[in-house]
Amino acid sequence: MYGLILLQASGNSGLVKLASDTVDGQFQVKTNSSVSICDQPAKSIDIDATVSSVSACTVFFVPAYDYKGITVDGSAATIASNGVVVDADGVTLYKAVLSSGTVTITKAGF
Repeated sequence: MYGLILLQASGNSGLVKLASDTVDGQFQVKTNSSVSICDQPAKSIDIDATVSSVSACTVFFVPAYDYKGITVDGSAATIASNGVVVDADGVTLYKAVLSSGTVTITKAGF
């Protein structure tokens, strides 16, 4: 299923594949105003707001079974109250949007 999601994403102009850091499943967003999709199930996603000056971004991801969450500069992100709770089921596609210092998470679909 994840392969199908990536295949669909590769045809979407403007959506870029986000490669995992040195540890599988750990991702770092370093491009401001980017729209990306994690290239494998995500254990954690860190948004680099200080060094890379990321103030807005969108990340599509499937949470790994050991999903830990989204952070900004290594600290827990402020999650919008109107967002959904992430179910670490390894199959559901989510969309995380950082705007005005708050991350809103919704279920996504193609």
